[in-house]
Amino acid sequence: MKAKMQRLVIATLASLACATAGAQAVSPEKQKLIDRVLTLWHVEDAVLMMVQRPAARALEQSRVVLQGRVAANKQESTLRDVTVDIQKYIDEATPVAKASATKLKAPTLGPLLAQNFTDDELKQLIALLESPVRKKFEQLAPQLEKTFGEKVAADASPTIDPKLKAMTEAVGLKLRAATIGQ
Repeated sequence: MKAKMQRLVIATLASLACATAGAQAVSPEKQKLIDRVLTLWHVEDAVLMMVQRPAARALEQSRVVLQGRVAANKQESTLRDVTVDIQKYIDEATPVAKASATKLKAPTLGPLLAQNFTDDELKQLIALLESPVRKKFEQLAPQLEKTFGEKVAADASPTIDPKLKAMTEAVGLKLRAATIGQ
């Protein structure tokens, strides 16, 4: 949920990026407010999702490729080996992406904040970002999402699982046929 909100804010701010070319000078007071927003707003955390998404896809694709084609014990050992490579990628890519996000955060987002928010709106935004209720909600959000996801999965699984199995089998048959036919 936090990541979705951050992506929405990023997309909104990015859509306004074209207007920043003629940005006017910002007062020192407003700049302090912008700096505070940028300190409280951990938008660079979204970078982790950018790094982890392809890694998760690679692991999932590896599971799919191995499923039904390789013995269970060989699947496990291969997935362990693949996981080592995936973790290496995450370990190497995360600091690079975080450094880039940190470097680009203020010069990219600062002018957009300055142009699109008044001093009073920035103060309100700071109050929102510093809100104890917001912090409490963000701490509870993973548990809420997990509980909700488990309930939806339990409710929908009897209907979705057979469809997932049929789709997986159909795709597997087509992939096997394509690889055998070569």
